[in-house]
Amino acid sequence: METTVLQTDIAIIGGGVAGLWLLNQLRARGYSAVLFEHDALGSQQTIASQGMIHGGIKYALGGSLSGAARAIAAMPGRWRAALAGQGPVDLRGCEILSEYVHLWSSARPSSRLSAFLASKFLRGHVQPLSRGEFPPALNDDAFTGQVYRLDDLVLDIPSLLRTLARPQNEAIVSIDWCDSSLHAAGGSAQLSLPGCRVLAQQFVLTAGAGNAALLAGLGAATPSMQRRPLQQVLVRHDYPGRLFGHCLGHSATPRLTVSTHRMRDGRPVWYLGGDLASDPDTPPDSLIDAARRELQELLPWIDLGDSEWRTLRMDRAEAAQIGRARPDCAFVDRVTAVDNAIVAWPTKLTLCPDLADGVEALLAARDIRPRLRTDLNHLAHLGKPGFAPTCWDTLFQ
Repeated sequence: METTVLQTDIAIIGGGVAGLWLLNQLRARGYSAVLFEHDALGSQQTIASQGMIHGGIKYALGGSLSGAARAIAAMPGRWRAALAGQGPVDLRGCEILSEYVHLWSSARPSSRLSAFLASKFLRGHVQPLSRGEFPPALNDDAFTGQVYRLDDLVLDIPSLLRTLARPQNEAIVSIDWCDSSLHAAGGSAQLSLPGCRVLAQQFVLTAGAGNAALLAGLGAATPSMQRRPLQQVLVRHDYPGRLFGHCLGHSATPRLTVSTHRMRDGRPVWYLGGDLASDPDTPPDSLIDAARRELQELLPWIDLGDSEWRTLRMDRAEAAQIGRARPDCAFVDRVTAVDNAIVAWPTKLTLCPDLADGVEALLAARDIRPRLRTDLNHLAHLGKPGFAPTCWDTLFQ
């Protein structure tokens, strides 16, 4: 079979939200770009997200701004602009689960934290609520704590994936690593596919945990990757009220994070994270018992009715840090082993626009501009990836 050589400005490998956002942004800038995904779009880390687009307040619960909080502060505004059809990425039509997120405390926050939440810096981003403004799940006479409303969003991840993929359908292609390879040849990366060889001004690796294997295939020792394992709890129940929020604890991170989702059959699911999810080695039954106790202690007036419980273990892939610390922002850098590859990890769903901006800045620094016109018909025989099912529909089958 004759091999076609396909040239393109940018070849993206990895079809989570980071890769799809980048594909939209670069094509809007005039680059010829194509995205390759070996599984379903959004599989693994993206589909396991709670969909919260936050501005970093959850990283500032110690009463001061951390590096992570400062890096993320502008992100909700970027996402809201995209949802309004402004800028290079158009998210009009994406389902918004909630326009804001609540922060609540079952006890009175420390004076330092209270002062911080009322500070001039957070004005417009954090609003204390009166009882009449509480969300239904917290509007009970038994609740005596405080509630704040954060200027954060919650998006439906399947809807987000479809909205990002729809206008770029022609440029999204399936790849099977059993008969394909990304490798170095003469100091440059190239992609070999059945019947086709792809040459790109730049390859961009946005495959999350899959970046480790791609880097190894290029013979690159750096940048390197770390995995941050999490284990979250999901409960399918009969309680009709929705809740999107973080419960304050005694640490600088939320004691409990709750988001509400719907299964295909319409039944509600609460997705539980926060400090509860920080120990991936806890046996699932023990973690579920801990989650039951947390909900009983924090929300004792809520009757979940006929409930079922599951746990989800996942690895959050990040650029390696000294002491395995959590990165503060999206990571974008050149792959050292070749002259035409970039590796990127968003760190958090919220930071996908930051990742795309970082890629654009690196392209500009290397004077890589839109130059090529790509006939994508040469890739038609490879087919299109589908969309990943939600983790709640998979776990509660």
